[in-house]
Order: sequence, then structure tokens, then C-alpha cells
Amino acid sequence: MAEEKKKLVESWSFLDTVESNFRPLVVIELAKGTKEETIEWLTKRIVDKKANGGAQLLIKPLVTKNGVENIYLVGASHLRLLLGAEAVGLVKECSDNSMRTFTYSSRKTFKHFADDNHNFLTMAECQYIIKHELENLRAKNEKMIPGYPQAKLYPGKSIVRRLLTSGILVQIFPLHDREELKKLSHSWYGRVKVGYQPLDDIRCYFGETIALYFGFLEYFTFALMPMAVIGIPYYVFAWEDYDKYVMFATFNLLWSTVILEVWKRICAILTYRWGTLLMKRQFEEPRPGFHGVLGINPVTGREEPVYSSIKRQLRIYLVSLPFVCLCLYFSLYVMMIYFDLEQWALDYHKENESNFSSLMLYVPSIIYAVVIEIMNRIYRYAAEFLTSWENHRLESSYQNHLILKVLVFNFLNCFASLFYIAFVLFDMKLLRQSLATLLITSQILNQFAESLLPYWLQKRYNRRMKKRMCSKKTDMDLSLAEQVNMEKEMGTYLGTFDDYLELFLQFGYVSLFSCVYPLAAVFAVLNNITEIYSDALKMCRVYKRPFAEPTANIGVWQLAFETMSVISVVTNCILIGMSPQVDALFPDSKMDLVLTVALVEHLLLAIKFIMAFVIPDKPRDIQMKLAKLEFESLEALKQQVTGCSSKTHRHPPETSLETHAALLENGHLCSFCSTGSLIA
Repeated sequence: MAEEKKKLVESWSFLDTVESNFRPLVVIELAKGTKEETIEWLTKRIVDKKANGGAQLLIKPLVTKNGVENIYLVGASHLRLLLGAEAVGLVKECSDNSMRTFTYSSRKTFKHFADDNHNFLTMAECQYIIKHELENLRAKNEKMIPGYPQAKLYPGKSIVRRLLTSGILVQIFPLHDREELKKLSHSWYGRVKVGYQPLDDIRCYFGETIALYFGFLEYFTFALMPMAVIGIPYYVFAWEDYDKYVMFATFNLLWSTVILEVWKRICAILTYRWGTLLMKRQFEEPRPGFHGVLGINPVTGREEPVYSSIKRQLRIYLVSLPFVCLCLYFSLYVMMIYFDLEQWALDYHKENESNFSSLMLYVPSIIYAVVIEIMNRIYRYAAEFLTSWENHRLESSYQNHLILKVLVFNFLNCFASLFYIAFVLFDMKLLRQSLATLLITSQILNQFAESLLPYWLQKRYNRRMKKRMCSKKTDMDLSLAEQVNMEKEMGTYLGTFDDYLELFLQFGYVSLFSCVYPLAAVFAVLNNITEIYSDALKMCRVYKRPFAEPTANIGVWQLAFETMSVISVVTNCILIGMSPQVDALFPDSKMDLVLTVALVEHLLLAIKFIMAFVIPDKPRDIQMKLAKLEFESLEALKQQVTGCSSKTHRHPPETSLETHAALLENGHLCSFCSTGSLIA
């Protein structure tokens, strides 16, 4: 076995001649004892030409003092990354300060581009390109993974996905840049300061999706401050005077609408500067977990897996939907148990009238808050399994269905008891107590589970690793091996889903019932300030570096927050109508009160939608820049159509990268490429 591995290492030495300055970007870890024929087949597919179904990347084994481990470093030549940037549609800044989709043929028109400048693409962008190519490695004629007859393959199946599900591939992750990470950590959370986060630096290192989350977290924290400032005097001077909360609820209605519309404009400014606002996402590649029979996409003409939409709909409506309804019923059943506990605690307090019995009044709410968090996390795993089983073709479709399942359950699980207390029991004192307990308990649990516990476990592991490691050498390979071994044991960041979900629930607590408990916004601000630092810490110190993911907005979460703001209008109108101050205006007819509240609610909703329509989603200057780019694109398309017949040049699939790049530079089209501008 050792001799075979040695020969395998020697056989890869030719890669150094392809790219003399090999830069490791992505790590592939295979299971211990992976068969040699499997490794040879996988590495061949990774380095093979695109026309042969490969990724045309560079790969090297990680060599340590113990020899070759089942860890491999993946990189790519500078030319390959530039062509890959065009393939994934990256947008970069031009010399005239405009943002345009990068093309290899027009590369010299982009700012900071030079043939010898290997930093034109950020490390995060390079890693994203490599991830894109690895995920699009799909089986062609293979019936199984070589060496593993039980790991079946069929045309169109994602190779990486099959390796992961078969346990052959342990993980794929991008490497940290230690120097850049140290600089980012210092400017981001290294010192407590009053100021904005370095969003541009976060974007360069972690990508747009994570940078946009931190941008939204920062914006939402600032947006909560007016509510917090107004809420403090309401709490101090008018705690039991429920009548005065009418003005607070009215302000709440306008606040929840304005902040979401202003965020759209800020989001457009950020994503235009980062280039993702212009990225074309109409023809997404099938997600890695999507499986089906290999067919032809009728829109793009490319080969990709095909799966019946009827089968998917049957799975959704006959399995997923009944399961979600069953979970909702169980959540309501647990809620009724909570109210039984509340009644027991109240009876106990009436019988004893002691300090201990007073504390017992809060115990049911605390227990219920803990149970809610446990149920939310268990349901999340079930929702992920079901959504994956539904076999959605696009990642965006998968995320939308997953978010919908989770939001419906979390909304009912977290807010059903508050609605019941407010509109069935009409107990405002219990509503204040329950809201405060649920909000504070959930924030403490989230901070502990998401940041403090992972940080403590990672720090404990790092201490053990440092004891086992020998002292640092100046040898670059050994320090790289140490870095890889440290990072592969770090936790995996699962995305911004849980972070947005936490903010969504927090927004619900503040916007739905904060007029009853004005300090909700105060606790939310304090939580978010610590959240910024704790999330920054876990991104830089606790988790492996996640792959960058370009995005133009916060996606379906924007719709989720807007839906919550609509519900808050209805909720606050009913709370205002229930106040003694308003109730006194209609002493004779309760029906007049109901009709008046309904009329006011409809008027406020109308004002809300008018405001959403009047306030543009994008600032005027960005609208003009986008219109100008669209006009130039149409003009360029006309010229291309006019001259395409004279510029088409067919070449054999074995054409080298250099020849292919020369064709693109001269305006020729590659007939062997899937888009006319990819690698042959």
C-alpha cells in the first residue's frame, strides 16, 4: 500500500509543470482506507478536460511527516480561474468605475487586472469557482464508483454527492488565509468600538451571502434603537397604564414598514458595489443533491438530470404537507400543557403567597421556552430531510420550500401561546410575562448553543492539538499540513438560515406585541450587539471557512419579514381596539368598535402598501447605471449577431487552455463549449 501511494504521488508531479506556483485553495478529505482505484478515478476526473467530463483543475496530495494521508489539495491555474469566473458570471469593476460581467476577451478593461496579477480574483471567488466545478462533476457512463460496487452511479448523478452519501468523501472545505483572517479579525471584533462593521472586507473574505447577513444584522440593530429609546420611558412611567400604549402601537405600525423598505435600498447599494446585483441567475445549475435520469435541458440545451415534477408534487402534498400539519397539531398540544402548568403555578401561589411561590410563576414560561427551542431544532432536521427527499432541481427552490416549512412551524410554535393569551384569555399581565420570558430565554439559549458552546469546544480541541503537534517549522509544507489538520477538525458552518430565523422571530416579538412589553426592543438591541461580536468570533475562530455564495438580496427572508409586518398591523390594531381608552369611545355598540378597528386596519394596510410602492427598491443612481448597462448589452448583442457567422471557429476538444483563451480574445466562439465561452 505504501509503495502504491508513493507511485501515485510521483505520478502527480507533472501537475507542477502545469502550474509552477500551485496555490492550494480547497481541501478534499477522503475516508481512511479509500481504495487506490477510487482515488485514481476521482483525481483523473478532477484534472481531466471539460470535454471529457472533467473539471480541469489541479490536485495534489497533502504530504505530512507520516507520509501521504487521504487529504488532497485542489487548486487551479490563473487562466483556468479567469475562464471559470466568466463561466459562473462574476461581475467586476471596470476601469470606468462601472460594474460589468467579467469576460476573458475583455479582461484588460477591468480595474486592477494584469496578466501577472493573481489577486485580481479574491481567494473567496477562486474557491467558489472550484466548488462550482467540483459540484458539476457528473457521472456519464459509469455504473458505480470504481472499487465500491455498492455505490451505484447513473448518468447525471453528482459524483461528489454520491461520494459523500457513500462515506467515501468525508468533507470538502476551503482553506483559510491566515494573514488575511488575522487582519479581518482585528478590524471586525478584535476591539470593542462604536462604528460600522468592515462589510467590504467581510465580503472579500467570506463572500456576499455572509456579508449581507452581517449588514442586515447591523442595520436591524440600528433600526431597533428608536423603538428601544421610546420603549424605556413607557416601561418606567406607564407600566400598568395600558391606555398609553396606543401611541406606541401606532408608531410600531409605521416603523415595521419603513425599516424594511429602507433596507431594500441599502441592500441594492451594497450588492451593486459587490457586483452581485448584476449577476444573471436565470439559468441556475442543478443543485448537487438533485438526481434524475440524464436528459437535455430544453432551455439551455445542456445535459443535466431530469426528474418528473408530478412525482415531486405528489411527495410534497401526500407526505410533506401531512407531516407538517401533524407537527403543528403537536405544537398546539404542547401549548395547552403549558397553560395547565401556568394554572397550577397560579393556584400554588394563591395557596402559599411566598417568595418561592412568586418565583414559581415564571417556571412554566421558562420550561415552555426551552421546550420550544428543542422542538424547533428537532423539526428543523425533519424539514431538511423531507425537503431533500422532495428532490428540488434548483438550490433556490430547495431553500424556499425549506424556509416555508420551518417558518410556518416556528411561527406557530413561538407565537401561538401569545396570540391565545392576548385574544382568547385577554390577560395582558400574563402576556407581558410570557413575552418577556420567551424573548429573554430564547436569546440566552441561542447565544449559548450557537456561539459560547462551539467556541469553548473548539478552544479545548485547539489546546489538545497544540500539545500533540511538534514545534512549528519553517518548512512551508509542514505548516500547511498543520493548518489543514487544524481546520478539518473545526465545526462546519451550516449557513445563514438559523441566523436569519433568529432575527425573524425577534422581529416578531418586537413588532407583534411590543406595545404590551416596551422593553422587548431594548433586549433585542442588547442581544444583537453581542450577536455581532459572537457571530464574528465563531466565523473566524470556531468554524471552517465556508464557501462564498454570491447573492443579490436576503432572498425569501425579505418576504418573510414583510409578511410578519403585515401580521403586526393586524395584531396591533386589535390590541389598540381592546384597550380601555378606545373601548370607552364605543360604550353602546361593540359592533361599531369592531367595524372601526377593521376599517382602521384596512386603511393602515393600504398606507403600508402605498409606502412600499412609493419608496423605490433601488436608489435613482443605481437605476440609471442598470438601465445603461442593459442598453449597452442589447447593442453588443446586435453586433455579435451581425458578425457571428464570420467569427465562428470550430476546434477539436483537445484544444489547450491557451488556444481556447486566444480564440475568446479574438472574438471567436467555441463550438465545443456548453455556453460558447467555457473550456473545451
